[in-house]
Amino acid sequence: MEETTGFRMECVVQAGDNIEAIALAFNTTPEDLQKENPQVDVYHLLPEQVLQFPFPMRCSGQIYIARQGDTLARITRQFRVSEEDILRENPFLRILGIRPGFPICIPAPQPPVCRNGFLYTIVSGDTLFSLALRFNTTVDAILRANPGLNPNQLYVGQQICIPGRPTPACPGTIYTVVTGDTLTSIAVRFNTSVQAIIQANPGINPNFIVPGQQICIPTTPTPRCPGFIYTVVAGDTLFSIANRFNTTINTILQVNPGLNPNLLYIGQQICIPQ
Repeated sequence: MEETTGFRMECVVQAGDNIEAIALAFNTTPEDLQKENPQVDVYHLLPEQVLQFPFPMRCSGQIYIARQGDTLARITRQFRVSEEDILRENPFLRILGIRPGFPICIPAPQPPVCRNGFLYTIVSGDTLFSLALRFNTTVDAILRANPGLNPNQLYVGQQICIPGRPTPACPGTIYTVVTGDTLTSIAVRFNTSVQAIIQANPGINPNFIVPGQQICIPTTPTPRCPGFIYTVVAGDTLFSIANRFNTTINTILQVNPGLNPNLLYIGQQICIPQ
């Protein structure tokens, strides 16, 4: 939504200012500034003199009035826009810098143009490194697809362009890697195989996964259990479970395809036949 304002601008003269620079900064002329300030000899400015003049502004976002101590970097962080976008909307800042009382147009953030990829919305915990791993690309490729993107200032809700094709839907569940994980340990934990995980995550490096990386764990339909589901607790073995429920290890293995009898883990669910 475009906002049109008619501020009465005040510009406090600073040492080194001249009327030509001020007029250029605000797209006006020294003569017009003299008409607006008959009490001031604009051709012989002194520090601390105050110039007043109308300052019409058309702004595609919102108007912010600069305060004491404001800097361009602080404003870009506050409103989560790039310095280049603010300077483009406020060309006078290139000449005079930011001064208290200046109205500054804060442009509405625009999603990047993404012709050879797809738009992704940042969520908590995202980094360019984790996104590059997740979408099988590189940090440099993401930066090239997002000119002006600050890799150290991502924020929740920000939209960025991820080059390449979207990752296909996961035929299972998304798992977040933790310290100590390997594809082998993950495969064992979820009763699948390393090869199945690799097939569900095109481009994944099976020898290099990092904490925070999200991977797809493929699942297959669980056959109906001809009995009941038991959750493994500390100290359980298939032998002890078979004895407890008056069955045999072989019978348990028959109704739990792929179950590794030597690698049970706490919380694992297995079928106990009746």
